[in-house]
Amino acid sequence: MFGFGPDMIYAIPGLLIALTVHEYAHAKVADNLGDFTPRMNGRLTLNPVAHIDPIGLIMLFFAQIGWAKPVPINLNNFDDWRKGEMQVSLAGPLANLITAFVASIFFALCFKYSFAPHWLIMVLQLMIIYNVNFAIFNLVPIPPLDGSKILSSLLPGRLAYKYQSSVINRYSFFILIALVFTGILGFIIHPISNFIISILNLIISIII
Repeated sequence: MFGFGPDMIYAIPGLLIALTVHEYAHAKVADNLGDFTPRMNGRLTLNPVAHIDPIGLIMLFFAQIGWAKPVPINLNNFDDWRKGEMQVSLAGPLANLITAFVASIFFALCFKYSFAPHWLIMVLQLMIIYNVNFAIFNLVPIPPLDGSKILSSLLPGRLAYKYQSSVINRYSFFILIALVFTGILGFIIHPISNFIISILNLIISIII
């Protein structure tokens, strides 16, 4: 899903930004809700170094699936742990979509006024793609992705427990690897990604 080709150098900024804003958003929302665990662990920052997992980054380069360091949170610090977990989990994908929207504005302005060099056009284009893809990918309801936490917080107690102790939870990493290498994940994500990007383009064409 996040493969690299000859234009890899253009992809790196978009990828780092997608990872960073995603994790920062988790930390910021948790902090706003009264959980200072991310702040105490140095995660309330837009410095990519604080969020990058070296093994996850290497996997991203060579296996086309990777991850950042999860933002630690303490659900006990939320007034309502289910609501808090959902808000924190949604914050990451939402931040990616907002970033994609902002990048789309700059991308459209570059074309409208023809003032940007080729490398900037490439960086912005890939920034849009990575952020949209990263948002969708993280909403897949397979642990440890945000989608699994959102689903768990929505399910009634007994169903949430069954889901958390299910085969999907125990073998989530292998399931994700299988979905990536069989192309199933891309088959699901790419049409959604194309649809979202088309909506972004439509909105941008109206306002610019």
